[in-house]
Amino acid sequence: MADIVISEFIDTASVERLKTTYSVHRDDELWTRRDELGALLRDALAIILRNRTQLDAELLAKAPKLQVVGRLGVGLDNIDLAICKARGIAVCPAVGANAQAVAEYVIAAAMTLLRWAAFSSSGRLLHGEWPRQEMGEGRELSGKTLGLIGFGAIGQGAAAKARCLGMATIASDSNLGDDHPAWRETARVGLQDLLGRADIVSLHCPLTPETRGLIGPAEIAAMKPGALLINTARGGIVDETALAAALRSGQLGGAALDVFDSEPMTAETAALFAGLPNLMLTPHIAGITVESNRRISAITVENVLKVLKERGA
Repeated sequence: MADIVISEFIDTASVERLKTTYSVHRDDELWTRRDELGALLRDALAIILRNRTQLDAELLAKAPKLQVVGRLGVGLDNIDLAICKARGIAVCPAVGANAQAVAEYVIAAAMTLLRWAAFSSSGRLLHGEWPRQEMGEGRELSGKTLGLIGFGAIGQGAAAKARCLGMATIASDSNLGDDHPAWRETARVGLQDLLGRADIVSLHCPLTPETRGLIGPAEIAAMKPGALLINTARGGIVDETALAAALRSGQLGGAALDVFDSEPMTAETAALFAGLPNLMLTPHIAGITVESNRRISAITVENVLKVLKERGA
């Protein structure tokens, strides 16, 4: 049996770093086979995973020697943190490693949605149309207000890029102290104030019992008519039914969703979003680029190695 089990995709160079000291079992699809994963965890000192592996009570009970969980990313809602804490299992997210990638996604999504008709018109041109006036009715980022719900490394990175493009930035985050330097160029506001002022609302908070359903029918109704919503955080934060209704009615001007309440998307969710022309969907890849995968993998491996070395494992 291996010392370290890797259940999802990771940069190969980082795996080779692990192999210089420990035996490693890597299978990028192992998260789909829970029985096999549980058997492999019996002797494992560490597991390295992303968000698809559900490290719950059942799996943790099969891992009596587990010392550390290396998270290839930052979200921890797929890990039973209470059990890990009670057993002294270190949980190490790759904090900040994907911030650049997600921040760029937010800006790219905002630009795409503001000029959606133009960017989605290639087929029409190939069929002989030339809808220049219609496609020229897009909008610019400059002069718009970006509202960030959650203002950690990713939110701050998106705000910095937005300001370079002439946007104003406001944010809501009860966990960031008033004296934090991030507030020097971004106005701190309450959630309701943010929803009413922002032209583009971008979510960057974790999924917790408190944030589940945070953006529901009332919050969507409070947003500016024609505003855009971008969610790269977690799907459960947004009421998908209310969002679809707002997009259909034109209350919202568009949305970009990288995350969903159920992943992969269920048939019910697909039907809910079907036919919406102002909706951009991606499969939880906002934080994944060639560069960010290298950073995330390297940081995660170093985190795991550090814990194991400190514990003499």
